[in-house]
Amino acid sequence: MKIISKTCVFFLVVLISSCARKGRPEGGPKDEDAPIMVTANPPYESINFDKKTVRIYFDEYVVLKDLTKQLVVSPPLKNPLVITPQGTPSKYFNIKILDMLKPNTTYTFNFGNAIQDNNEGNKLESFKYVFSTGTTIDSLEVSGSITHSFNREKEKNISVLLYKLDSSFTDSIVYKKKPEYVTNTLDSTQFNFTNIKEGKYFMMALKEPANDYLFNPKTDQLGFINDTIVLPRDSIIAKEIRLFKEKQPFVLKRPKELFKGKLQFGFQGGKKDLEIKLLSKTPEPFESFTQFEKEKDTLYYWHTPIEADSLNFLVTKKDYIDTITVRLRKKKIDSLKVTSSISSVLNPRDTLFLETNNPIKTIDSTKISFVDKDTINVPYKLKKINSNKVAVLFESKKNWNYRMQVLPNAIGDLYQTKNDTLNYQFGTRDVEDYGSIVLDVQNKKNKTVIIQLLLGDKVAIEEVIKSSKKITYELLEPKEYSVRAIIDENENGVWDTGNYLKRIQPEKVIYMPQEFKLRANWIQNEIFEIE
Repeated sequence: MKIISKTCVFFLVVLISSCARKGRPEGGPKDEDAPIMVTANPPYESINFDKKTVRIYFDEYVVLKDLTKQLVVSPPLKNPLVITPQGTPSKYFNIKILDMLKPNTTYTFNFGNAIQDNNEGNKLESFKYVFSTGTTIDSLEVSGSITHSFNREKEKNISVLLYKLDSSFTDSIVYKKKPEYVTNTLDSTQFNFTNIKEGKYFMMALKEPANDYLFNPKTDQLGFINDTIVLPRDSIIAKEIRLFKEKQPFVLKRPKELFKGKLQFGFQGGKKDLEIKLLSKTPEPFESFTQFEKEKDTLYYWHTPIEADSLNFLVTKKDYIDTITVRLRKKKIDSLKVTSSISSVLNPRDTLFLETNNPIKTIDSTKISFVDKDTINVPYKLKKINSNKVAVLFESKKNWNYRMQVLPNAIGDLYQTKNDTLNYQFGTRDVEDYGSIVLDVQNKKNKTVIIQLLLGDKVAIEEVIKSSKKITYELLEPKEYSVRAIIDENENGVWDTGNYLKRIQPEKVIYMPQEFKLRANWIQNEIFEIE
């Protein structure tokens, strides 16, 4: 029997442990190098390509990350590539091509940043495998950037498409046929086409959930270049594409009864000129009120509760006309809720509003107590803004406190339900607690421009100008503001989106480059150039 010394056992254990340990040796430099392609079979930029499989080798073990999001094949294929292995490290991967490839065409398999080394995750950025089924490799390029036509958010992962302008091109091709070439911005706002053939093209961008390179107006945002892209002439000109969502045709969604006496009409396509008329005969007395929900495509219809199975309505909007029936099954009435627009501070530009979820029928001002911090009655007036909103108008003092108490049964709604006791307390501040912004708008082309002062993503103040002008915004809260200008080409007072078939671009929106944080008791002077 052989006897092994303790020293030999020690060295054996160390040797086995060293062999089992993965990664770099302790104290060694961190691997920061991306993997390198060693070779490919068939070779990179092969011509007369007629294979169905490709194998690409690397100098180290690699893994594929987010391949479905990163991989872009141009021209697009009908069937996706089969790439193996995935999920396990390997020094090579295989590409299986299921489609019949086009003749005399240069193909690009762009892996984006999907290829990473196994140990440190170093990315092989913008790796491409290129080949041609013809005798030459096309080499023309065109690049550009993507922006949103209205918002400041950076648009990422946007597909950019090139359609060849030939005898087969029609405006409807973007709805039913994939483009000649495609690329993607991936994690940036920039795009770059490579290996393009000489010719004339139509360029379009899509932000789409389906990723099928077919334009669906209901779900997709798009952008396009009006001018024809001519290669090689335009290969050195960076293109900017502005994304927008087309205005959808009016569609009335199926209305429903939310509570007894309260119906909801949902729709898409804008509320302008939308009218809903009751056709059913109803017993007397009968009242109804309508109100659009703020910033939503919803119309509420309140009516006197009646005993009926259904109500019939006529819905009209320009060229749209339809009759609909709403079934009545609810038994419960929505209880009255009253909210105040002011929580704690009434700023100089604010108005105190009382808003309700049901139409207001009666207000008993004798049951409303409005006093200041010295318990002195404050004179006020109530002004009804709409069926669900009342303004409380009064002359406020600076740096003063107020208290309003609304006793039970002061407010009654359409359903003869009343409020419980409501208490509101708020105060005002000194003028020195606010700041001012003086905006020197230099409207160099004297166009009609909508100037919007923004607080976050909300419009705080809006003004329309037609020439250069200094605008002074006074008594502003000390917060962070930004400014945008809408070039109102059709002078209708609102921003208008674009239309692909009519080749109309969305109205241009210009943001001031910097946001500014306004301080209290301070005047901020800014220059805004609009060209």
